[in-house]
Amino acid sequence: MTDTSPTVLGIDFGTTNSVIARAEAGRSQLVPLQAPDGEDPVFRSALCFWEDDGIAVEAGPWAIAEYLDFPGGSRFIQSFKSVAASGVFEHATVFDKRYRFEELGRAFLDRMAARSGGALDGRATRIVVGRPVEYAGHRPDEALARQRYDAMFARLGVEIHYVYEPLGAAFSYASRITEPATVLVADFGGGTSDFSVVRIAEAGTARRCEPLGHAGVGIAGDRFDQRLTDHLVLPLLGAGGRYRSFDKVLEIPRGYFADFSDWSRLALMRNRKTLAELEKLRRAALDPEAIGRMIAIIEEEQGYRLYDAVGRVKRDLSAADQARFHFEGGGLSIEAEVTRADFEAWIAPDLARIAQAVDRALTMAATGPERIDRVFLTGGTSLMPAIRRMFEMRFGPDKIASGGELTSIAHGLALIGEQPDIAAWAA
Repeated sequence: MTDTSPTVLGIDFGTTNSVIARAEAGRSQLVPLQAPDGEDPVFRSALCFWEDDGIAVEAGPWAIAEYLDFPGGSRFIQSFKSVAASGVFEHATVFDKRYRFEELGRAFLDRMAARSGGALDGRATRIVVGRPVEYAGHRPDEALARQRYDAMFARLGVEIHYVYEPLGAAFSYASRITEPATVLVADFGGGTSDFSVVRIAEAGTARRCEPLGHAGVGIAGDRFDQRLTDHLVLPLLGAGGRYRSFDKVLEIPRGYFADFSDWSRLALMRNRKTLAELEKLRRAALDPEAIGRMIAIIEEEQGYRLYDAVGRVKRDLSAADQARFHFEGGGLSIEAEVTRADFEAWIAPDLARIAQAVDRALTMAATGPERIDRVFLTGGTSLMPAIRRMFEMRFGPDKIASGGELTSIAHGLALIGEQPDIAAWAA
C-alpha cells in the first residue's frame, strides 16, 4: 500500500548503492525498493540501456537483470557518480545517443522512483541529499558537481538540501546512543572515503549534534578493485607491453588501462572512436593478442562480469587469508590465488592517503585522537580488515563501533531533514 502522507526524505546517492529513508516525528525508516526477487532498501547505482523501439533503460537490480539476460545487446553503466566532478567527462555515448551526467542521474532517479512505492512522487516536503566531503577523480570540480547534482535532483520538485555523507551517518549513530561523545565518523563508499568529527550531546538536547571538522579523499572501494584489476587482469591485456610506431618501439599508452580498470569509465570505452584506436594499436602491438582480448571484453560488454569477479575476491579476502580469483569472458580466462597480504601490499599507498585524510579531519576539528570517544565505521568498504585495523591501531579497539554499513547515511540524512536549523548542516 502506498503511503500518501507528507514526509522528509534522505537520499544517499552512492557510487555503488543508493538508499532512501523517510523521517516523521523524529523517527527514520528505510524505504523498501522493489527488486526482481522481492524488496530491498539497497538499490544498485547502475543503469542498463538497450534498444527497443528507441532506447529503453532500467536501474538498480533491474539493470543487472536486464544486462544478464542480453549482455551483448546492452550498455551497462555503473559507478557513474565518480564522474560528477570531472570536467573531462562531457557525456556517455549509448547507441549513438549522448547522455550528460545529469541525464544519467535523472534516468536513474526516474527508475528508482518507479520502484519506491510512491516515495519519490513529489509528496515529500523536504529532501536531504548526501554528498561526499571530497569528490572522486583527478582535480575534482566541486562547483561543477553541485551544478550537475542540482540538474539531476531538480525534477523531484521539492526543497533540496545537500549534507556531507558522514554527517548523515553521525546522526544515525547518535540515534543509537544516549550519552554525550565526541565521534569520528568514517564513511567508506565506492568512490570516496569521508570523515567527520562530531560532538554528540546527551539525548534530549535541542541541538544534539555539532560538526567540528571534515576531510575526504577520492579513494575507496573502487580504487581497491582497480588495484586487483591492475595486478590480475591488465597484464593479460597488454599493460606494460610495447608497439611499433614507424621505426620506434614505444610503450603502449597507460591511459587505456587506467580507463579499463575504472568501473565508471570501462563501459564508456565501448564507442567507435576508442575501439578504432584500440584496433589500430592491436595491429601495431608486439603482442596483438593481448590487445585483442581487451577489445573483446569491451565489445562483448563483459565489464559487469569482471566487476563481479573482482568484488567477489575482495569480499572473500575480508573473510579469509587467501582467495581464488576467477574470470572468464571475451576470450580471456583467469584463475589465480590471491593472498590478503599481497592485496594489502597493493593498496598500501591508498591506505596511507586515507590515513592522511583522517589526520586532516582531526586537525580541522582541533581534536587529537585521545579526545575521540567513539569511531563509527560505515560504508561497505569499512568491512575490510585493513581498514578496521587502521582505526583500531590509531584509536584502540574498544572505541570502534559499526553497523548499518549500507544504510546509515540515508537513515541519518532523513533525521537531519527534520531539524529546524537544517541550514547549519548544509555542505
